[in-house]
Amino acid sequence: MDHLDTLESQSIYILREAFNRLDRIAMLWSLGKDSNCMVWLAKKAFFGHVPFPVMHIDTGKKFPEMYAFRERYAREWQLDLIVGDCPPVEAIDPSLPPAARSAARKTEGLKRMIAAKGFTGIIAGIRRDEQATRAKERVFSPRGTSGAWNFRDQPPEFWDQFNTTFAPSTHVRVHPLLHWTELDIWRYTKREGIPTIDLYFAKNGKRYRSLGDRDITNPIASGAATLDQVIAELETTRVPERAGRAMDHEAEDAFERLRTDGYM
Repeated sequence: MDHLDTLESQSIYILREAFNRLDRIAMLWSLGKDSNCMVWLAKKAFFGHVPFPVMHIDTGKKFPEMYAFRERYAREWQLDLIVGDCPPVEAIDPSLPPAARSAARKTEGLKRMIAAKGFTGIIAGIRRDEQATRAKERVFSPRGTSGAWNFRDQPPEFWDQFNTTFAPSTHVRVHPLLHWTELDIWRYTKREGIPTIDLYFAKNGKRYRSLGDRDITNPIASGAATLDQVIAELETTRVPERAGRAMDHEAEDAFERLRTDGYM
């Protein structure tokens, strides 16, 4: 097997373990490159059918292209789509910096959906290379009932041995892409022909490398207008993936505070 085959095989194993071990699970679908790849892997893992709900926590501030993508591929991929809304920013901790406070709406929206639907596990498409705080994550990450994350108290996962036995009241986050890189995602997207939102491709010298809410996400300077050009750019760039995310340029601890509280 080549590198992408190995990554795919491990992710499929993780997805099947999660489905087998956890009582009631859902997969988060942010509509970005990582979560589209994750849905694709789930379809492969379960022979063309995703056997659990796919959940989009909607801030109401996504790009129009993202909403069009969601409607089209929820239908084409025959997903059991659940859309959850978010509280207004005025209901969020005012001590957070402005962009982080806006992003935290998703955390509260997710908590509401978990409580309403009774999910014991959530599958999320985060990667260790994307942000320093996410590098502390585990593939099977036990949480408090509200989704709160104690990064100092996580089970060891040596040699890819995952702990999938938890106390009955434990909420679990599952991360089947944790071992992937941004470059892996794009190379796999090209190999598999995974549909992609065209905001990732350059227009007028700019493109989005990471997609979030339109009021706190900015494009980067780039001439990469095709998949091959995006891959070539990533092979040499030193610009961080989240350079266009406003909250990553705020207080140093803002992202860790969000993650500790349950942010994806």
